[in-house]
Amino acid sequence: MERIIDFARRTHLPVMYQNSEQVKHGGLVAYGANYADLFRQGAEYTDKILKGAKPADLPVEQPTKFELVINLKTAKALGLTVPPALLLRADQAIE
Repeated sequence: MERIIDFARRTHLPVMYQNSEQVKHGGLVAYGANYADLFRQGAEYTDKILKGAKPADLPVEQPTKFELVINLKTAKALGLTVPPALLLRADQAIE
């Protein structure tokens, strides 16, 4: 992860990542499933199975919570201006 972020920084490439950890380490923007919510869904499945449900009878679920994280410091270093409308939609803006 660090090598990719460092390469993007050195070459001035705006890169979109899949989780907020990469943005916290200097990536520009991330949009993806909220991992805490995925773990909660996994715990609910485990609970159902431990209570006797057959795994084959459980429905397949997709992520329901997504998050948008923007690193404003990285955007500034790349010479990018983040539109206010995008900032309003962001779940987190890192300065």
